[in-house]
Amino acid sequence: MKADKNLWILVFVCVINSLGFGIIVPVLYTYGKMFGLTGTTLGVLTASFSIAQFFATPVLGSLSDKWGRKPLLVISLAGTCISFLLFAARILDGLTGGNVSVAQAMVADTATAQNRAKRFGILGSSFAFGFVIGPVVGGSFAALSPQAPFFFAAGISLIGTLCAAFLLKETNPTTKETRLKQQYNFKFITLLTTIKRPTIGTAVFIGFLLTMAQFTMIIGFQTFSVDILKITPAQMGIFLAGFGICGIIMQLCVPIFIKIFTSKSVILLLSSILCFAAMFLAGFNSLLIPFAICLCVYGLFNGLRNPMLNAIIADHTDQKEQGKILGINQSYASIGQTLGPLTAGLATVISIHSVFFLSSFYILVAFLLSFRLKSKELKP
Repeated sequence: MKADKNLWILVFVCVINSLGFGIIVPVLYTYGKMFGLTGTTLGVLTASFSIAQFFATPVLGSLSDKWGRKPLLVISLAGTCISFLLFAARILDGLTGGNVSVAQAMVADTATAQNRAKRFGILGSSFAFGFVIGPVVGGSFAALSPQAPFFFAAGISLIGTLCAAFLLKETNPTTKETRLKQQYNFKFITLLTTIKRPTIGTAVFIGFLLTMAQFTMIIGFQTFSVDILKITPAQMGIFLAGFGICGIIMQLCVPIFIKIFTSKSVILLLSSILCFAAMFLAGFNSLLIPFAICLCVYGLFNGLRNPMLNAIIADHTDQKEQGKILGINQSYASIGQTLGPLTAGLATVISIHSVFFLSSFYILVAFLLSFRLKSKELKP
């Protein structure tokens, strides 16, 4: 029961944290133009977050293995709060952005093999919920002043930090003796050696490919919506909110899938092939309704990705390195978030439709690798 209480407190903290980020998304460029921000520098600013997160998440995750999850989570949330006040401090937020991997490690600490995917689904839906409602809240506060969304985001991030500090229970308790025994020895070469590990490495690389596919699709969606469908920014916001809600619904349905399919890799195979079909068909569409159906199907089954992969990784990871491995997984996701838009930009030179074909190609490779994951899933 205590573990469940801690999970829901963690969910609340994650909703607040992701809400803070979602709030500034629709106003970041408009506010930045007051300081001479251009589309190019916005891309650099956004990429700086992912690059900083790539280096920071495995370090913070590994530190949480030694010093406990709670202090590292509080530090990372505090960094997010400060970054909102400093506006351009996306690098700071990235460096302290290990809250995702640390939160995942907290879930893995108290979960069992039977309920791990369910708990990761609940945690994932909490992040998604904040991103969905954040832009709506941010747009409302922007009516007050250009700075209001940032101050509000910082305020709720502070609430999340205080909740983590005073309400969350430590899931990886350490003593002075155990900390002395467990030397911090993280090396960045571990980012490469982890990929070579049979099950964990395959799962991490699949996650990287599927993240890259998603962020490739996002660029395609934006250009396709404006240039082909001719929809307004408000309609685009509703579209994105619907996409996010589809993902939340599916992540909350993880327990149903676990009951039907005993193998997590089978669920991953099913979701991947349906996402591939949706993206591939989207590339042939130029009409709103068929395109919306394709994205709805993609949004639904893409929601199964992280709960399954995180559960598989945690199933095959020793508790002493849960934070480190989940941090490395998040690092590769950060690379996917950076490379996806870059490759999508190159694909648009051919045509807007080609972006969806590129995204479907990444998913197809991930789908084929999932067969390898299935054969190794039950092996240590």
